[in-house]
Amino acid sequence: MKTLLCSFTIFICLQVYGQQLIINDTISRTATIKEDIRGNETFFTPETPKLNQIAGAPKPFYTHFWEFGDGNYSTVPNPKHTYKKTGEYEVKLWATNNYDNGKPPTTRPKKIAINSITTEYVEQANMDEDFILKRNREPVPDQEMVLVMSYKNTKDYISNGKLYMFYNEQKYKAANFEILETRTYHNEKNVPNDAIVFTNNIDDDGKYLASINNEFIINRTVLQDSTEKTNLPLTIEQSKAYYKNWSLLEFDNLKPNEERHVFFSLKTTPEMLKDTSAIVSVRGIYVPDANYDNHKVKDMEMEIVTSHDPNKMSNNSTFLNYRFVRFKTLKFKIRFQNNGEGPARTIRLETDIPDMLDKSTLRVTDMYPKCEICPKYEVSYSCLDTTFTNKQAIFTFKNIYLPGSEQKNVKEYDSTKGFVKYNIKFAKDFHKTKTKSRTAIIFDKNEPIITNYSTTRFLPGISVGAKVGYNAFSNLNNSESYFLGATLSPYKSYRWYWQVELLNNFHKYDSKTNTEEAFVDGAQGIRFLQRTTTNNSYQNIDWDIPLLIRYNVNNYIGLGAGLQNTISLSEKQNQSVFIEQFEGDTTNAPIFNTIENASSSSNSFSNLRTGLLIEATAGFARIGPSLGARYVLNFENDFRYWQFYAIWKF
Repeated sequence: MKTLLCSFTIFICLQVYGQQLIINDTISRTATIKEDIRGNETFFTPETPKLNQIAGAPKPFYTHFWEFGDGNYSTVPNPKHTYKKTGEYEVKLWATNNYDNGKPPTTRPKKIAINSITTEYVEQANMDEDFILKRNREPVPDQEMVLVMSYKNTKDYISNGKLYMFYNEQKYKAANFEILETRTYHNEKNVPNDAIVFTNNIDDDGKYLASINNEFIINRTVLQDSTEKTNLPLTIEQSKAYYKNWSLLEFDNLKPNEERHVFFSLKTTPEMLKDTSAIVSVRGIYVPDANYDNHKVKDMEMEIVTSHDPNKMSNNSTFLNYRFVRFKTLKFKIRFQNNGEGPARTIRLETDIPDMLDKSTLRVTDMYPKCEICPKYEVSYSCLDTTFTNKQAIFTFKNIYLPGSEQKNVKEYDSTKGFVKYNIKFAKDFHKTKTKSRTAIIFDKNEPIITNYSTTRFLPGISVGAKVGYNAFSNLNNSESYFLGATLSPYKSYRWYWQVELLNNFHKYDSKTNTEEAFVDGAQGIRFLQRTTTNNSYQNIDWDIPLLIRYNVNNYIGLGAGLQNTISLSEKQNQSVFIEQFEGDTTNAPIFNTIENASSSSNSFSNLRTGLLIEATAGFARIGPSLGARYVLNFENDFRYWQFYAIWKF
């Protein structure tokens, strides 16, 4: 009985434990929208799950993005919104977890009813520009994000126009984004992709702006590049050449100074670029008046991340073609956030500079907090100082005020974030190797925060080589062998690389003379000695197909080893047989008869041979001309040989 009771107890415990495991594994984190409706004023509060602290990281926190269902949005944690009209509205919330080791919580949309107007609705003029792109978070593979396209009529008349959104850059094989939903609130009409049309005239009045990297976290602080765009057909064609996909909306009756917003829900695909230091982009084009070609272009850069952490380093050149990088400028960006309880007065960014980059070409192109570049002498005003060590560039914000996210009365997380953007070029002599850079971020005298690695890789590229030389066969008589051919290998590899070749050999040689002696019984029972001498000569056209691994010792010496297969594409054999018959049983006896025979034959795709090879080259090991020697250890002894050659790799 005790045994039965014990077994039953264990069984129950295992069932409960298994159920708890299943429940824990299947529960997803959710955030809930709470609202307090007072007439047409509504106060929203998010209820978010507890954050899971990442070991060694700053204190985790949430950022918020609200859509109120009437075309307006907010990024404050607890917004108050006034609705213009009565009706039912669907409110959406995206809460993003920072320094948290889990996915962002999902939120079910909440429908609310506004039944009365108790507070006068006042139009808010929030846009400093007439066209802005923003996002609620950085893209993470297989997560949803929101892109907001905001546009404003700065003309003094009602206008009708168009909005383009281009996405998924051609240079990436896989699509990075899918549009899940486009939410419009002012009767914008979605036009099919094959219906892209242009306007008829060009109007050169007005000012046209193009921005880079306008986002929620710094959208009021980033200075934006300005260009004038008047050739709409050219802009569209260039955009279609750079991006795989696009969306087109048409709008009507945009009043003077009216502001509108369009919301795109983007799903980042599981196949999106996996390099988490890479920068991808989307492009928006705003045509304020459909009767003219005047337009504005904004490219919004986004950094692919694995988690939503504010301290990050990224670059725009994750994959590079080594042939064309000599004069290419790399662009890096370092993002940081003060997560302390007080303001930071000094921020120090200690950034790795790989050896292949030229520190003397480093130029700071933008920063926040926005300040002057420090002079060589001490100053009391805010400035950014740049110094160098052997391996690092050190950016130091001096005499600044960057609020902390935990600081009292700080409600806007935007104001607690900053960045440095800089350009740098390659050094004069650099090799085809992967680079890794990261930054140590130090706020005042606190412990450093280490960012991710920002990587730069080179595409393999293809190098074609021309090869010509001579083969020396020591075991073949009268051998003459010359060849020419081509090689294929990665372009200008640094150390290890593969190489495959196709060599066309023209080979003449004689085989060893074969002599046989035998006693022959002739007529009338007379026995005599007969000697038969056989000679073969060959004229071959052979194909050699070596496959080898090579190693560059330095810029001038290279080594290699591999496997080689040889086949005779065409083999012509000439054979001569000379017979001598002696009167006696020794070769000292007189010859009484001789016979000569000659024959020829030919074969194709015969005489397959396999061997091992080792080689060394001297000259320009990675690209250009060099001389080499190779020994082929063929499994057929007579065909072991030395090869001496010249090669030029392009």
